[in-house]
Amino acid sequence: RRQERALLTKESTIREIHHRVKNNLQTVAALLRLQARRIDEPLGREALEEAVRRVGAIAVVHEALSNEGGEEADFDEVADRIIALARELAQDADVRRVGSAGSLPATVVTPLAMALNEVLSNAVDHGLAGGPGQVRLRLNRVGRRVTAEVSDTGLGLPAAFNPNEMAGLGLRIVK
Repeated sequence: RRQERALLTKESTIREIHHRVKNNLQTVAALLRLQARRIDEPLGREALEEAVRRVGAIAVVHEALSNEGGEEADFDEVADRIIALARELAQDADVRRVGSAGSLPATVVTPLAMALNEVLSNAVDHGLAGGPGQVRLRLNRVGRRVTAEVSDTGLGLPAAFNPNEMAGLGLRIVK
């Protein structure tokens, strides 16, 4: 009985820690958002807004982990929340998930969520140029392997696009 109580206490503590981390991340995002509103320089404002989205993606993961005990998280739920963040970039964009990844280990969820956040943001920001169009996230899981594919109805990548030569932080995060 003592072991059972100790295990319940440990699980409760882990959930509480994840919840507090999520709340702290939301506070950081709110502070960055406030700071972005005070900056007149467009590049500075844009950098802070990107940081807000990145912190928001991490907060989404912590929320999912706190809801599920910390060992695994329902990645479909995480992906849907990140899609909601991408929709905020362009209200005219139809951004949806197709397929499922299911529950994934906590060690995989955060980096995958960060990469997904970057790719979806780029699809809305650059692919659709903030205008109307469709973005689709296709998730497919076979055994332990998960494939995530993002497509959009925008203009496509420039002919000179080479992801290995890009120096942007977003592509570095994806790599």
